[in-house]
Amino acid sequence: QVRVVQSGGGLVQAGGSLRLSCVASGSTFDYYPIGWFRQAPGKEREGVACSSGSGGSIYYGDSVKGRFTISRDNAKNMVYLQMDSLKPEDTAIYYCGSDTSIGPHCPVVGDLLVEFGSWGQGTQVTVSS
Repeated sequence: QVRVVQSGGGLVQAGGSLRLSCVASGSTFDYYPIGWFRQAPGKEREGVACSSGSGGSIYYGDSVKGRFTISRDNAKNMVYLQMDSLKPEDTAIYYCGSDTSIGPHCPVVGDLLVEFGSWGQGTQVTVSS
């Protein structure tokens, strides 16, 4: 499985913006999907966004549509999550994830992004009201 290391996050006021970054190991970065989940205290992990291997197919969770943007730079093995118009309910630990065993498409079942096989270390995002 791929190894992912993430950076970014922090504290921001409601309405502000933050950007998360994630770098993946390996030479076949454009062969597999990569994305972001988040987990708030007392809640289950929630799929936020995912990019297919080529970047041609994008998934967003309903709660972030129109506010978050995922992008990937396959030349640098990087994926980014630009988070705009942040709300207090976006406060969570955000995890970058990927999976080299499921093909190039984001693992979506119904309307939900299901879990990946590899995870970053997590980064705290706190949005104050």
